[in-house]
Amino acid sequence: MSEFWNTRTLSLKPYVPGEQPQNKKFVKLNTNENPYPPAPVVLRTIRKAVDQSIRLYPDPEAAELRQLIAEKYEVKPEQVFVGNGSDEILAMAFGAFFESASTEEDGREALPVLFPDVTYSFYSVFADLWAVPYETPAVQKDFTIDIKDYRRRSGGVVLANPNTPTGLLLPLPEVRSILKYHEKYQKVVILDQAYAPFSKGGTKTVSALVERYPNLLTVHTLSKEDDLER
Repeated sequence: MSEFWNTRTLSLKPYVPGEQPQNKKFVKLNTNENPYPPAPVVLRTIRKAVDQSIRLYPDPEAAELRQLIAEKYEVKPEQVFVGNGSDEILAMAFGAFFESASTEEDGREALPVLFPDVTYSFYSVFADLWAVPYETPAVQKDFTIDIKDYRRRSGGVVLANPNTPTGLLLPLPEVRSILKYHEKYQKVVILDQAYAPFSKGGTKTVSALVERYPNLLTVHTLSKEDDLER
């Protein structure tokens, strides 16, 4: 079907995932693969859940899952949105919150979205997919982020926290500073917390800011953290 793609799709530079060796002897730590099979209790729970209800559509609002997530991160269920992996959520967020260049024809200003030059390389793909202009401020020599680069007028901010592939966590006061600055301009700040489970106190600490800052969206993934309890 590629012969029918529109100009925007044809111009996309696709995201290239890391090496995926076909030799099953390797354990791919970069994708958080587990070298061990599922625990017996997990298999029993799955078998128990696969009953006659599997033929029915699931709850479109994922109420039970959202309730569990809300309890874990100490937020309200209505503050939780679920999707098929964090990449889907990020793609939707770029389309929902950031202005594309075409909106300038309607008199709306499409300022560039900001994310670091060393970070998750899918952000630029999402931006191009939605024709969202963006800029990539350079990280410093020690790979840290200079928050002055993100406290300026823009279309919004996207930060992996901890950043990938550096693994560096942005201190909470600096997160607040960026949020506070962009709140006055009604611009969204997305904190991609995919690797927060590997940091010390990074997940719940930032999620607690959701109630204070309406312009904050935190994104998580169960592929890195799967300890939700029923």
